Amino acid sequence: MQKVFVIILHYNGYRDTLECLESLQKVNLSKETSIEIVVVDNAPKDKFKVQSSKFKVDKVEVIRNEKNLGFAGGNNVGIRYALKNGADYVLILNNDTYVDKNFLEELLKAAGKDDKIGIVVPKIYFAPGFEFHKNRYTPKELGKVFWYAGGEMDWNNVIGHHRGVDLVDKGQFDKAEETDIATGCCMMVKKQVFDKIGLFDEKFYLYYEDADLSEKTKKAGYKIVYVPKSILWHKNAGSAGGSGSGLQDYYITRNRLLFGISYAPVRAKFALFRESLKILLSGRYWQKRGVLDFYFNKFGKGSFKI
Repeated sequence: MQKVFVIILHYNGYRDTLECLESLQKVNLSKETSIEIVVVDNAPKDKFKVQSSKFKVDKVEVIRNEKNLGFAGGNNVGIRYALKNGADYVLILNNDTYVDKNFLEELLKAAGKDDKIGIVVPKIYFAPGFEFHKNRYTPKELGKVFWYAGGEMDWNNVIGHHRGVDLVDKGQFDKAEETDIATGCCMMVKKQVFDKIGLFDEKFYLYYEDADLSEKTKKAGYKIVYVPKSILWHKNAGSAGGSGSGLQDYYITRNRLLFGISYAPVRAKFALFRESLKILLSGRYWQKRGVLDFYFNKFGKGSFKI
């Protein structure tokens, strides 16, 4: 029997969390697989309560955090619970997603093919109506627009990209293959990976923690594999305030520097240093604070007030 623990971080978005859980109730499972769902209540305004939902409450554990621990720290609470309770696989899943009924079995099938596969990631579409460019697509194309078909790192600029984003699925990313970056929206990680490299680095708090975990996974000798037969939909609602928000300005600026200094080639590190000086001179307020906190070693939640 293989045990899968699904970790869902809840921070407001009560209806989204319910819809995500309800979709998980419909997944196909083999007799060799057991699934337990762990909702980590990350100090939201709308505390999550299982009794008001439609799903099977005996399969859902709710853990409440006293304060907002961010994406990294909040998920780590769930991961520790899963590992303590005998998880073979830990599935990190955004609460603003819903899944195809074969989604989990396809991930498990792919993960079991090779001991060196450490993380598997699905094909992720925008949920209909949540695309970046809503007027670009025909009604028939909605629900088939890529949000993620594997991740790529541009090391010259130290920026991660989702392969295929905004494109309509026409079979162009239907090959299972290794990929650079697993997404924190959904990744299934083998227990032995966490045993070897540890959990999410809580210095990041929010953004780039998935890229950091991906790099550590590869450096430990494991593969990250994109599994196109596993499908889910993401309601990309911009809960972080959208591009250019203070929250994104702060955490992306600070954490990109942290990630780049840790992993980028020497030439890219020098480019990041020069870029950080330009930001201090002419950047937006929270970008400047992000740079300063990086240099003053102020990580975790840092200066931004959430």
